[in-house]
Amino acid sequence: MYYGSWGKILEIDLTRKIWNIIELPEDIYNQFLGGRGLGVYLYTQYARPWNIDPLSEKNPLILATGPLTGTSAPSSGRATMTSRSPLTGTIFTSNSGGAFGARFKFTGYDAIVITGRSAKPVYVYINDKEIKIEDATLLWCKSTVDTTENLKTQYAKTASVLSIGPAGENGVLYASVVVDGARGFGRGGLGAIWGSKNLKALVADGKSKPRIKEPNKLKNVVYEAQKAIKQNPFTSQALPELGSSFIIDVLNFEQALPFKNFSARQFSENLKTGSTALKKEILEGTTSCWGCPIYCGRISRDDEGKIAEGPEFETIWALGPNLGINDLPLIQRFNRFSNEYGLDTISLGGVIAFAMEVTEKGIKDFGVRFGEIEKIEALIEQIARSKGIGQELKMGTRNLAQKIGKGAEYFAINVKGLELAAYDPRIFKGMSVVYATSNRGACHLQGGYSAGSEIFGLPRRIDPKIQIGKGTLVAKRQNDSAAEDSLVVCRFASMSVSQENWSRILRAVTGKPYTAKALSIIGERIHNLEKIINLKLGFTRSDDSLPPKLIEEDSGEEKIALDNMLNEYYEFRGWDQEGIPGSKKIKELGLENFL
Repeated sequence: MYYGSWGKILEIDLTRKIWNIIELPEDIYNQFLGGRGLGVYLYTQYARPWNIDPLSEKNPLILATGPLTGTSAPSSGRATMTSRSPLTGTIFTSNSGGAFGARFKFTGYDAIVITGRSAKPVYVYINDKEIKIEDATLLWCKSTVDTTENLKTQYAKTASVLSIGPAGENGVLYASVVVDGARGFGRGGLGAIWGSKNLKALVADGKSKPRIKEPNKLKNVVYEAQKAIKQNPFTSQALPELGSSFIIDVLNFEQALPFKNFSARQFSENLKTGSTALKKEILEGTTSCWGCPIYCGRISRDDEGKIAEGPEFETIWALGPNLGINDLPLIQRFNRFSNEYGLDTISLGGVIAFAMEVTEKGIKDFGVRFGEIEKIEALIEQIARSKGIGQELKMGTRNLAQKIGKGAEYFAINVKGLELAAYDPRIFKGMSVVYATSNRGACHLQGGYSAGSEIFGLPRRIDPKIQIGKGTLVAKRQNDSAAEDSLVVCRFASMSVSQENWSRILRAVTGKPYTAKALSIIGERIHNLEKIINLKLGFTRSDDSLPPKLIEEDSGEEKIALDNMLNEYYEFRGWDQEGIPGSKKIKELGLENFL
Protein backbone atom coordinates (compact mmCIF):
# COMPACT_ATOMS: atom_id res chain seq x y z
CA MET A 1 0.00 0.00 0.00
CA TYR A 2 1.30 3.45 -0.93
CA TYR A 3 1.48 6.28 1.64
CA GLY A 4 1.95 9.89 0.53
CA SER A 5 1.62 8.79 -3.09
CA TRP A 6 -1.00 6.96 -5.14
CA GLY A 7 1.30 4.81 -7.24
CA LYS A 8 -0.58 5.95 -10.35
CA ILE A 9 0.08 8.39 -13.16
CA LEU A 10 -2.26 9.56 -15.89
CA GLU A 11 -1.27 9.47 -19.56
CA ILE A 12 -3.15 11.74 -21.98
CA ASP A 13 -2.71 11.63 -25.74
CA LEU A 14 -4.11 14.88 -27.14
CA THR A 15 -3.84 13.69 -30.74
CA ARG A 16 -6.18 10.75 -30.23
CA LYS A 17 -8.12 12.24 -27.30
CA ILE A 18 -7.53 9.18 -25.15
CA TRP A 19 -6.08 8.59 -21.71
CA ASN A 20 -4.64 5.71 -19.76
CA ILE A 21 -3.79 5.04 -16.12
CA ILE A 22 -0.31 3.62 -15.41
CA GLU A 23 0.83 2.04 -12.17
CA LEU A 24 4.40 2.83 -11.18
CA PRO A 25 6.62 0.42 -9.21
CA GLU A 26 7.29 1.55 -5.66
CA ASP A 27 11.02 1.46 -6.38
CA ILE A 28 10.65 4.50 -8.68
CA TYR A 29 9.32 6.54 -5.75
CA ASN A 30 12.14 5.28 -3.55
CA GLN A 31 14.70 6.52 -6.08
CA PHE A 32 13.08 9.78 -7.22
CA LEU A 33 10.41 10.66 -4.60
CA GLY A 34 8.08 12.73 -6.80
CA GLY A 35 7.90 16.23 -8.23
CA ARG A 36 11.11 17.17 -10.04
CA GLY A 37 12.61 13.69 -9.58
CA LEU A 38 9.55 11.87 -10.86
CA GLY A 39 9.29 14.37 -13.72
CA VAL A 40 12.83 13.79 -14.97
CA TYR A 41 12.44 10.00 -14.61
CA LEU A 42 9.21 10.03 -16.63
CA TYR A 43 10.83 12.27 -19.22
CA THR A 44 13.45 9.58 -19.86
CA GLN A 45 10.65 7.07 -20.44
CA TYR A 46 8.67 9.17 -22.92
CA ALA A 47 11.19 11.39 -24.75
CA ARG A 48 12.48 9.65 -27.84
CA PRO A 49 14.64 10.55 -29.65
CA TRP A 50 16.68 12.49 -27.09
CA ASN A 51 17.07 15.52 -29.34
CA ILE A 52 13.33 15.87 -29.87
CA ASP A 53 12.16 19.35 -30.92
CA PRO A 54 10.69 21.03 -27.81
CA LEU A 55 7.68 22.22 -29.83
CA SER A 56 7.12 18.85 -31.45
CA GLU A 57 3.97 16.93 -30.56
CA LYS A 58 6.31 14.15 -29.39
CA ASN A 59 7.82 16.28 -26.62
CA PRO A 60 6.21 15.02 -23.39
CA LEU A 61 4.84 17.47 -20.86
CA ILE A 62 4.86 16.16 -17.30
CA LEU A 63 3.06 17.57 -14.26
CA ALA A 64 4.04 15.95 -10.96
CA THR A 65 3.35 16.23 -7.25
CA GLY A 66 5.44 14.88 -4.39
CA PRO A 67 4.93 12.67 -1.35
CA LEU A 68 4.30 15.69 0.87
CA THR A 69 1.89 17.41 -1.52
CA GLY A 70 -1.55 17.81 0.00
CA THR A 71 -0.42 16.84 3.49
CA SER A 72 -0.16 19.08 6.56
CA ALA A 73 3.54 19.72 5.87
CA PRO A 74 4.27 23.44 5.45
CA SER A 75 4.28 24.74 1.84
CA SER A 76 2.93 21.43 0.54
CA GLY A 77 0.61 22.79 -2.16
CA ARG A 78 3.25 22.91 -4.86
CA ALA A 79 3.79 20.97 -8.08
CA THR A 80 6.41 20.72 -10.81
CA MET A 81 6.26 20.71 -14.61
CA THR A 82 8.96 19.02 -16.70
CA SER A 83 9.77 18.98 -20.41
CA ARG A 84 12.48 20.02 -22.82
CA SER A 85 12.60 23.82 -22.90
CA PRO A 86 12.10 25.64 -26.22
CA LEU A 87 14.11 28.55 -24.79
CA THR A 88 17.19 26.68 -23.56
CA GLY A 89 17.00 23.29 -25.26
CA THR A 90 17.82 21.67 -21.88
CA ILE A 91 15.80 19.33 -19.73
CA PHE A 92 13.67 21.75 -17.75
CA THR A 93 11.63 21.57 -14.56
CA SER A 94 9.58 24.50 -13.32
CA ASN A 95 8.02 24.76 -9.89
CA SER A 96 4.91 26.66 -8.79
CA GLY A 97 2.99 27.40 -5.65
CA GLY A 98 -0.64 28.35 -5.30
CA ALA A 99 -3.25 25.62 -4.86
CA PHE A 100 -2.84 23.52 -7.99
CA GLY A 101 -0.47 20.93 -6.53
CA ALA A 102 -2.89 19.96 -3.77
CA ARG A 103 -5.97 20.04 -6.00
CA PHE A 104 -4.28 17.80 -8.54
CA LYS A 105 -2.93 15.41 -5.89
CA PHE A 106 -6.47 15.03 -4.57
CA THR A 107 -7.60 13.62 -7.94
CA GLY A 108 -5.81 10.37 -7.11
CA TYR A 109 -2.80 10.70 -9.42
CA ASP A 110 0.82 11.55 -8.69
CA ALA A 111 1.57 12.85 -12.15
CA ILE A 112 0.15 13.44 -15.60
CA VAL A 113 2.06 12.91 -18.85
CA ILE A 114 0.64 14.80 -21.82
CA THR A 115 1.72 13.92 -25.35
CA GLY A 116 0.49 14.64 -28.86
CA ARG A 117 -1.18 17.70 -30.32
CA SER A 118 -4.87 18.46 -30.58
CA ALA A 119 -6.20 19.57 -33.95
CA LYS A 120 -8.03 22.41 -32.22
CA PRO A 121 -7.78 24.17 -28.84
CA VAL A 122 -8.76 22.01 -25.86
CA TYR A 123 -8.66 22.00 -22.09
CA VAL A 124 -8.49 19.05 -19.73
CA TYR A 125 -10.70 18.59 -16.66
CA ILE A 126 -9.75 16.10 -13.93
CA ASN A 127 -11.33 15.19 -10.62
CA ASP A 128 -11.22 11.98 -8.61
CA LYS A 129 -14.10 10.48 -10.61
CA GLU A 130 -13.74 11.65 -14.21
CA ILE A 131 -11.41 12.96 -16.91
CA LYS A 132 -12.60 15.11 -19.79
CA ILE A 133 -10.96 16.68 -22.83
CA GLU A 134 -13.13 19.62 -23.88
CA ASP A 135 -13.23 22.16 -26.69
CA ALA A 136 -11.41 25.40 -25.74
CA THR A 137 -12.00 27.33 -28.95
CA LEU A 138 -13.97 30.02 -27.12
CA LEU A 139 -11.18 30.38 -24.54
CA TRP A 140 -8.40 30.77 -27.12
CA CYS A 141 -6.95 34.32 -27.14
CA LYS A 142 -8.31 35.00 -23.67
CA SER A 143 -6.08 36.08 -20.81
CA THR A 144 -5.13 33.66 -18.06
CA VAL A 145 -7.34 35.64 -15.65
CA ASP A 146 -10.40 35.45 -17.91
CA THR A 147 -9.77 31.77 -18.64
CA THR A 148 -9.51 31.00 -14.93
CA GLU A 149 -12.69 32.87 -14.07
CA ASN A 150 -14.58 31.20 -16.90
CA LEU A 151 -13.57 27.67 -15.89
CA LYS A 152 -14.04 28.21 -12.17
CA THR A 153 -17.54 29.50 -12.88
CA GLN A 154 -18.25 26.47 -15.06
CA TYR A 155 -16.93 23.93 -12.55
CA ALA A 156 -16.24 25.04 -8.98
CA LYS A 157 -14.53 27.84 -7.11
CA THR A 158 -12.53 25.16 -5.30
CA ALA A 159 -11.01 24.00 -8.59
CA SER A 160 -7.51 25.13 -9.54
CA VAL A 161 -6.85 26.18 -13.12
CA LEU A 162 -3.61 26.13 -15.08
CA SER A 163 -3.77 28.13 -18.28
CA ILE A 164 -1.74 29.89 -20.92
CA GLY A 165 -2.40 33.35 -22.30
CA PRO A 166 -1.73 34.84 -25.74
CA ALA A 167 2.05 34.48 -25.21
CA GLY A 168 1.86 30.69 -25.07
CA GLU A 169 -0.58 30.57 -27.97
CA ASN A 170 1.79 32.67 -30.09
CA GLY A 171 4.91 30.66 -29.33
CA VAL A 172 6.80 33.14 -27.15
CA LEU A 173 9.80 31.10 -26.05
CA TYR A 174 9.52 32.35 -22.46
CA ALA A 175 5.75 31.99 -22.14
CA SER A 176 4.62 30.73 -18.74
CA VAL A 177 1.80 28.51 -17.50
CA VAL A 178 -0.19 30.46 -14.92
CA VAL A 179 -1.83 29.06 -11.80
CA ASP A 180 -5.28 30.52 -11.12
CA GLY A 181 -4.41 33.70 -13.02
CA ALA A 182 -1.72 34.78 -10.55
CA ARG A 183 1.26 32.49 -9.90
CA GLY A 184 3.11 30.50 -12.47
CA PHE A 185 5.32 27.79 -13.81
CA GLY A 186 7.25 30.77 -15.02
CA ARG A 187 10.56 29.97 -16.56
CA GLY A 188 11.78 28.15 -19.66
CA GLY A 189 8.87 28.69 -22.03
CA LEU A 190 6.71 25.76 -20.96
CA GLY A 191 3.69 27.85 -21.95
CA ALA A 192 4.91 27.71 -25.56
CA ILE A 193 4.83 23.90 -25.35
CA TRP A 194 1.21 24.07 -24.20
CA GLY A 195 0.46 26.37 -27.11
CA SER A 196 2.16 24.01 -29.57
CA LYS A 197 -0.12 21.22 -28.32
CA ASN A 198 -3.23 23.46 -28.55
CA LEU A 199 -3.67 22.94 -24.81
CA LYS A 200 -5.26 26.03 -23.30
CA ALA A 201 -5.93 24.93 -19.73
CA LEU A 202 -6.03 22.14 -17.19
CA VAL A 203 -8.60 22.12 -14.39
CA ALA A 204 -8.04 20.01 -11.27
CA ASP A 205 -10.72 19.61 -8.62
CA GLY A 206 -9.93 16.50 -6.60
CA LYS A 207 -11.22 15.73 -3.11
CA SER A 208 -9.34 12.52 -2.20
CA LYS A 209 -6.64 13.00 0.42
CA PRO A 210 -3.45 10.89 0.28
CA ARG A 211 -2.96 8.21 2.93
CA ILE A 212 -0.65 8.97 5.85
CA LYS A 213 1.23 6.11 7.53
CA GLU A 214 1.65 7.70 10.97
CA PRO A 215 -0.78 10.64 11.34
CA ASN A 216 -0.07 11.26 15.03
CA LYS A 217 3.68 11.33 14.46
CA LEU A 218 3.13 13.66 11.50
CA LYS A 219 1.41 16.17 13.78
CA ASN A 220 4.46 16.26 16.03
CA VAL A 221 7.09 16.61 13.31
CA VAL A 222 5.03 19.22 11.45
CA TYR A 223 4.86 21.14 14.72
CA GLU A 224 8.68 21.08 14.80
CA ALA A 225 8.83 22.48 11.28
CA GLN A 226 6.24 25.17 12.01
CA LYS A 227 8.21 26.13 15.10
CA ALA A 228 11.41 26.45 13.05
CA ILE A 229 9.59 28.76 10.62
CA LYS A 230 8.29 30.92 13.48
CA GLN A 231 11.71 31.18 15.13
CA ASN A 232 13.63 32.26 12.02
CA PRO A 233 13.47 36.03 11.36
CA PHE A 234 13.61 35.40 7.60
CA THR A 235 10.36 33.39 7.57
CA SER A 236 8.64 34.82 10.65
CA GLN A 237 9.26 38.54 10.11
CA ALA A 238 10.88 39.62 6.84
CA LEU A 239 8.77 37.58 4.41
CA PRO A 240 5.37 37.87 6.17
CA GLU A 241 5.76 41.59 6.88
CA LEU A 242 7.52 42.76 3.72
CA GLY A 243 7.18 39.97 1.18
CA SER A 244 10.08 39.02 -1.06
CA SER A 245 10.51 42.69 -2.00
CA PHE A 246 12.75 43.17 1.05
CA ILE A 247 15.49 41.43 -0.95
CA ILE A 248 15.59 44.52 -3.19
CA ASP A 249 16.50 46.54 -0.09
CA VAL A 250 19.22 44.08 0.92
CA LEU A 251 20.84 43.98 -2.53
CA ASN A 252 20.69 47.76 -2.84
CA PHE A 253 22.34 48.15 0.57
CA GLU A 254 25.08 45.70 -0.46
CA GLN A 255 25.59 47.70 -3.68
CA ALA A 256 24.80 44.47 -5.53
CA LEU A 257 21.54 45.34 -7.29
CA PRO A 258 22.12 45.23 -11.07
CA PHE A 259 20.84 48.21 -13.05
CA LYS A 260 20.29 48.50 -16.79
CA ASN A 261 21.13 45.01 -18.02
CA PHE A 262 23.94 44.56 -15.49
CA SER A 263 25.68 47.68 -16.82
CA ALA A 264 25.70 49.40 -13.45
CA ARG A 265 25.72 48.32 -9.83
CA GLN A 266 25.21 51.04 -7.30
CA PHE A 267 23.52 52.14 -4.12
CA SER A 268 20.53 54.38 -4.71
CA GLU A 269 19.11 56.43 -1.86
CA ASN A 270 16.24 57.30 -4.18
CA LEU A 271 15.24 53.70 -4.88
CA LYS A 272 11.44 53.62 -4.94
CA THR A 273 10.98 49.94 -5.69
CA GLY A 274 11.75 48.34 -2.31
CA SER A 275 9.58 46.99 0.47
CA THR A 276 8.88 50.38 2.08
CA ALA A 277 7.45 51.76 -1.15
CA LEU A 278 5.43 48.60 -1.72
CA LYS A 279 3.95 48.70 1.77
CA LYS A 280 3.17 52.42 1.73
CA GLU A 281 2.17 52.99 -1.88
CA ILE A 282 0.49 49.95 -3.38
CA LEU A 283 -0.11 47.16 -0.83
CA GLU A 284 -3.72 46.01 -0.50
CA GLY A 285 -3.24 42.75 1.37
CA THR A 286 -1.26 39.54 1.77
CA THR A 287 -1.78 36.02 0.53
CA SER A 288 -0.26 32.58 0.83
CA CYS A 289 0.05 29.37 -1.13
CA TRP A 290 -1.92 26.30 -0.08
CA GLY A 291 -0.60 24.92 3.20
CA CYS A 292 2.01 27.64 3.77
CA PRO A 293 2.17 29.64 7.04
CA ILE A 294 4.62 32.26 5.75
CA TYR A 295 2.23 34.51 3.77
CA CYS A 296 4.92 36.11 1.63
CA GLY A 297 2.54 36.90 -1.25
CA ARG A 298 1.41 40.48 -1.82
CA ILE A 299 -1.81 41.82 -3.31
CA SER A 300 -1.21 45.27 -4.76
CA ARG A 301 -2.77 48.18 -6.61
CA ASP A 302 -1.13 49.48 -9.77
CA ASP A 303 -1.04 52.97 -11.27
CA GLU A 304 -4.39 52.33 -12.98
CA GLY A 305 -6.04 51.41 -9.68
CA LYS A 306 -6.37 47.73 -10.60
CA ILE A 307 -5.61 45.10 -7.96
CA ALA A 308 -3.76 41.83 -8.54
CA GLU A 309 -1.23 39.53 -6.90
CA GLY A 310 2.39 40.66 -6.74
CA PRO A 311 4.82 42.00 -7.44
CA GLU A 312 7.51 39.60 -6.27
CA PHE A 313 11.15 40.57 -5.82
CA GLU A 314 12.45 39.20 -9.13
CA THR A 315 9.64 40.87 -11.07
CA ILE A 316 10.27 44.21 -9.38
CA TRP A 317 13.93 44.02 -10.35
CA ALA A 318 13.50 42.65 -13.88
CA LEU A 319 10.82 45.16 -14.91
CA GLY A 320 12.21 47.98 -12.75
CA PRO A 321 15.90 48.74 -12.07
CA ASN A 322 16.97 46.38 -14.83
CA LEU A 323 15.10 48.60 -17.30
CA GLY A 324 16.04 51.88 -15.64
CA ILE A 325 12.56 52.21 -14.11
CA ASN A 326 12.00 53.48 -10.56
CA ASP A 327 8.19 53.49 -10.35
CA LEU A 328 6.62 50.68 -8.32
CA PRO A 329 2.92 51.21 -9.26
CA LEU A 330 3.98 51.12 -12.91
CA ILE A 331 6.01 47.96 -12.35
CA GLN A 332 2.94 46.33 -10.79
CA ARG A 333 0.96 47.19 -13.93
CA PHE A 334 3.62 45.50 -16.06
CA ASN A 335 3.48 42.53 -13.68
CA ARG A 336 -0.30 42.30 -14.09
CA PHE A 337 -0.01 42.40 -17.86
CA SER A 338 2.67 39.70 -17.77
CA ASN A 339 0.45 37.37 -15.74
CA GLU A 340 -2.55 38.01 -17.97
CA TYR A 341 -0.55 37.38 -21.15
CA GLY A 342 1.35 34.47 -19.58
CA LEU A 343 4.94 35.78 -19.70
CA ASP A 344 7.93 34.97 -17.50
CA THR A 345 8.80 38.34 -15.97
CA ILE A 346 12.50 37.59 -15.45
CA SER A 347 13.10 36.63 -19.07
CA LEU A 348 10.79 39.39 -20.28
CA GLY A 349 12.82 41.99 -18.38
CA GLY A 350 16.06 40.43 -19.58
CA VAL A 351 15.04 40.54 -23.24
CA ILE A 352 13.79 44.12 -23.07
CA ALA A 353 16.93 45.23 -21.19
CA PHE A 354 19.06 43.58 -23.86
CA ALA A 355 17.09 45.39 -26.59
CA MET A 356 17.59 48.68 -24.75
CA GLU A 357 21.33 48.23 -24.42
CA VAL A 358 22.02 47.16 -28.01
CA THR A 359 19.91 50.14 -29.12
CA GLU A 360 22.00 52.53 -27.02
CA LYS A 361 25.23 50.86 -28.20
CA GLY A 362 24.19 51.40 -31.83
CA ILE A 363 24.21 47.67 -32.66
CA LYS A 364 20.52 47.42 -33.61
CA ASP A 365 17.74 49.94 -33.08
CA PHE A 366 14.72 48.43 -31.35
CA GLY A 367 13.24 51.87 -30.72
CA VAL A 368 13.45 51.69 -26.93
CA ARG A 369 16.05 52.92 -24.44
CA PHE A 370 16.54 52.60 -20.71
CA GLY A 371 13.91 54.44 -18.71
CA GLU A 372 11.49 55.00 -21.60
CA ILE A 373 8.51 53.86 -19.54
CA GLU A 374 5.90 55.05 -22.01
CA LYS A 375 7.00 52.37 -24.52
CA ILE A 376 7.04 49.30 -22.27
CA GLU A 377 3.32 48.49 -22.17
CA ALA A 378 3.03 48.38 -25.95
CA LEU A 379 6.23 46.36 -26.15
CA ILE A 380 4.89 43.72 -23.75
CA GLU A 381 1.74 43.37 -25.84
CA GLN A 382 3.74 43.13 -29.08
CA ILE A 383 5.80 40.32 -27.60
CA ALA A 384 2.79 38.42 -26.26
CA ARG A 385 0.90 38.72 -29.54
CA SER A 386 4.01 38.24 -31.72
CA LYS A 387 3.53 41.48 -33.60
CA GLY A 388 6.00 44.11 -34.81
CA ILE A 389 9.36 43.85 -33.07
CA GLY A 390 7.70 41.43 -30.67
CA GLN A 391 8.29 38.77 -33.35
CA GLU A 392 12.01 39.12 -32.68
CA LEU A 393 11.94 39.76 -28.94
CA LYS A 394 9.82 36.66 -28.33
CA MET A 395 12.88 34.54 -29.26
CA GLY A 396 14.71 35.19 -25.98
CA THR A 397 17.99 36.98 -25.36
CA ARG A 398 20.43 34.32 -26.60
CA ASN A 399 18.55 33.50 -29.79
CA LEU A 400 18.02 37.17 -30.59
CA ALA A 401 21.68 38.02 -29.99
CA GLN A 402 22.81 35.19 -32.26
CA LYS A 403 20.47 36.45 -34.97
CA ILE A 404 21.74 40.03 -34.70
CA GLY A 405 25.46 39.22 -34.55
CA LYS A 406 27.71 42.33 -34.67
CA GLY A 407 28.92 41.68 -31.11
CA ALA A 408 25.41 41.61 -29.64
CA GLU A 409 26.10 38.36 -27.79
CA TYR A 410 28.43 40.23 -25.43
CA PHE A 411 25.38 42.04 -24.00
CA ALA A 412 23.10 38.98 -23.85
CA ILE A 413 22.85 38.21 -20.12
CA ASN A 414 22.02 34.50 -20.07
CA VAL A 415 23.38 31.03 -19.44
CA LYS A 416 22.25 28.23 -21.77
CA GLY A 417 19.62 30.64 -23.06
CA LEU A 418 18.00 31.40 -19.68
CA GLU A 419 18.19 35.01 -18.53
CA LEU A 420 19.82 35.72 -15.15
CA ALA A 421 17.99 36.69 -11.99
CA ALA A 422 18.92 39.71 -9.86
CA TYR A 423 21.75 38.23 -7.80
CA ASP A 424 24.95 39.69 -9.25
CA PRO A 425 27.64 36.97 -9.52
CA ARG A 426 30.37 39.62 -9.57
CA ILE A 427 29.57 40.24 -5.89
CA PHE A 428 28.21 36.86 -4.78
CA LYS A 429 30.86 34.56 -6.21
CA GLY A 430 28.98 31.39 -5.33
CA MET A 431 26.15 32.56 -7.55
CA SER A 432 28.49 32.44 -10.53
CA VAL A 433 28.74 28.65 -10.03
CA VAL A 434 25.00 28.51 -9.38
CA TYR A 435 24.16 30.15 -12.70
CA ALA A 436 26.82 28.28 -14.67
CA THR A 437 25.98 24.77 -13.48
CA SER A 438 22.20 24.79 -13.11
CA ASN A 439 20.87 22.12 -15.44
CA ARG A 440 18.09 24.35 -16.69
CA GLY A 441 20.21 27.44 -17.40
CA ALA A 442 20.88 30.51 -15.26
CA CYS A 443 18.60 29.52 -12.40
CA HIS A 444 19.23 31.04 -8.98
CA LEU A 445 17.06 28.43 -7.24
CA GLN A 446 17.70 25.06 -8.88
CA GLY A 447 21.32 26.11 -9.34
CA GLY A 448 21.89 25.90 -5.60
CA TYR A 449 20.97 29.37 -4.29
CA SER A 450 24.27 30.12 -2.56
CA ALA A 451 22.74 33.53 -1.86
CA GLY A 452 21.12 31.90 1.18
CA SER A 453 24.52 31.70 2.84
CA GLU A 454 26.25 34.58 1.08
CA ILE A 455 23.54 37.17 1.76
CA PHE A 456 21.23 35.97 4.52
CA GLY A 457 23.59 33.76 6.53
CA LEU A 458 21.28 30.74 6.26
CA PRO A 459 22.07 28.18 7.48
CA ARG A 460 25.40 29.95 8.15
CA ARG A 461 27.19 33.02 6.84
CA ILE A 462 29.84 32.54 4.13
CA ASP A 463 31.88 35.43 2.74
CA PRO A 464 30.32 36.20 -0.66
CA LYS A 465 33.62 37.38 -2.17
CA ILE A 466 35.62 34.24 -1.37
CA GLN A 467 35.87 31.88 -4.35
CA ILE A 468 37.59 28.84 -2.83
CA GLY A 469 35.02 26.35 -1.55
CA LYS A 470 32.13 27.77 -3.54
CA GLY A 471 32.06 24.83 -5.99
CA THR A 472 31.57 22.41 -3.11
CA LEU A 473 29.01 24.66 -1.41
CA VAL A 474 26.92 24.90 -4.56
CA ALA A 475 27.04 21.16 -5.36
CA LYS A 476 25.84 20.25 -1.87
CA ARG A 477 23.07 22.80 -2.00
CA GLN A 478 22.00 21.62 -5.47
CA ASN A 479 21.53 18.10 -4.11
CA ASP A 480 19.37 19.31 -1.24
CA SER A 481 17.42 21.60 -3.58
CA ALA A 482 16.64 18.74 -5.96
CA ALA A 483 15.29 16.71 -3.05
CA GLU A 484 13.16 19.63 -1.84
CA ASP A 485 11.80 20.11 -5.37
CA SER A 486 10.83 16.44 -5.36
CA LEU A 487 9.00 16.46 -2.04
CA VAL A 488 7.65 19.24 -3.37
CA VAL A 489 8.22 22.13 -0.90
CA CYS A 490 9.06 25.82 -1.09
CA ARG A 491 12.61 27.19 -1.13
CA PHE A 492 11.62 29.91 1.34
CA ALA A 493 10.30 27.34 3.84
CA SER A 494 13.57 25.44 3.48
CA MET A 495 15.46 28.50 4.68
CA SER A 496 14.09 27.50 8.11
CA VAL A 497 13.16 23.85 7.83
CA SER A 498 16.25 21.65 7.65
CA GLN A 499 16.75 18.45 5.66
CA GLU A 500 16.48 16.61 8.96
CA ASN A 501 13.07 18.21 9.55
CA TRP A 502 11.91 17.27 6.06
CA SER A 503 13.15 13.68 6.44
CA ARG A 504 11.19 13.28 9.69
CA ILE A 505 8.05 14.54 8.01
CA LEU A 506 8.63 12.19 5.08
CA ARG A 507 9.13 9.24 7.45
CA ALA A 508 5.83 9.99 9.17
CA VAL A 509 3.98 10.29 5.85
CA THR A 510 5.45 7.21 4.13
CA GLY A 511 6.55 4.98 7.01
CA LYS A 512 9.93 4.54 5.30
CA PRO A 513 13.27 5.19 7.08
CA TYR A 514 14.33 8.33 5.24
CA THR A 515 17.20 10.38 6.67
CA ALA A 516 18.64 13.76 5.77
CA LYS A 517 21.57 11.98 4.12
CA ALA A 518 19.20 9.77 2.11
CA LEU A 519 17.38 12.86 0.82
CA SER A 520 20.66 14.42 -0.28
CA ILE A 521 21.61 11.24 -2.16
CA ILE A 522 18.24 11.20 -3.92
CA GLY A 523 18.80 14.85 -4.85
CA GLU A 524 22.25 13.99 -6.18
CA ARG A 525 20.73 11.19 -8.28
CA ILE A 526 18.19 13.59 -9.78
CA HIS A 527 20.76 16.29 -10.54
CA ASN A 528 23.07 13.76 -12.19
CA LEU A 529 20.26 12.31 -14.31
CA GLU A 530 19.40 15.80 -15.56
CA LYS A 531 23.08 16.32 -16.37
CA ILE A 532 23.18 13.03 -18.30
CA ILE A 533 20.16 14.12 -20.35
CA ASN A 534 21.80 17.47 -21.16
CA LEU A 535 24.98 15.70 -22.23
CA LYS A 536 22.91 13.53 -24.58
CA LEU A 537 21.41 16.75 -25.95
CA GLY A 538 24.86 18.05 -26.83
CA PHE A 539 25.72 20.34 -23.89
CA THR A 540 29.36 20.44 -22.79
CA ARG A 541 31.62 22.16 -20.28
CA SER A 542 31.66 25.23 -22.53
CA ASP A 543 27.96 25.68 -21.75
CA ASP A 544 28.68 25.83 -18.00
CA SER A 545 29.63 29.45 -18.45
CA LEU A 546 28.71 33.04 -17.69
CA PRO A 547 28.03 36.01 -19.96
CA PRO A 548 31.43 37.45 -20.97
CA LYS A 549 30.24 40.90 -19.94
CA LEU A 550 30.12 39.77 -16.30
CA ILE A 551 33.60 38.25 -16.38
CA GLU A 552 35.51 40.65 -18.60
CA GLU A 553 34.25 44.10 -17.61
CA ASP A 554 36.02 45.86 -14.75
CA SER A 555 33.43 46.01 -11.98
CA GLY A 556 35.78 47.11 -9.23
CA GLU A 557 35.61 43.60 -7.74
CA GLU A 558 37.94 40.64 -7.97
CA LYS A 559 37.19 38.95 -11.28
CA ILE A 560 35.25 35.71 -11.31
CA ALA A 561 37.64 32.74 -11.52
CA LEU A 562 34.96 30.50 -12.94
CA ASP A 563 37.28 27.78 -14.30
CA ASN A 564 38.82 27.23 -10.88
CA MET A 565 35.44 26.99 -9.19
CA LEU A 566 34.14 24.65 -11.92
CA ASN A 567 37.12 22.36 -11.47
CA GLU A 568 36.39 22.15 -7.75
CA TYR A 569 32.69 21.63 -8.43
CA TYR A 570 33.29 18.80 -10.92
CA GLU A 571 35.81 17.10 -8.65
CA PHE A 572 33.43 17.14 -5.69
CA ARG A 573 30.68 15.67 -7.86
CA GLY A 574 32.86 12.82 -9.10
CA TRP A 575 32.77 14.13 -12.68
CA ASP A 576 35.75 14.48 -14.99
CA GLN A 577 37.10 17.91 -15.92
CA GLU A 578 34.78 18.08 -18.93
CA GLY A 579 31.82 17.86 -16.58
CA ILE A 580 30.91 14.25 -17.43
CA PRO A 581 29.79 11.99 -14.55
CA GLY A 582 32.27 9.17 -14.02
CA SER A 583 31.30 5.48 -14.19
CA LYS A 584 31.89 5.10 -10.44
CA LYS A 585 29.45 7.92 -9.65
CA ILE A 586 26.87 6.62 -12.12
CA LYS A 587 27.00 3.15 -10.57
CA GLU A 588 26.89 4.58 -7.05
CA LEU A 589 23.65 6.44 -7.91
CA GLY A 590 22.09 3.54 -9.81
CA LEU A 591 21.90 5.42 -13.11
CA GLU A 592 23.55 2.81 -15.39
CA ASN A 593 20.33 2.20 -17.31
CA PHE A 594 19.98 5.87 -18.25
CA LEU A 595 23.18 6.17 -20.28
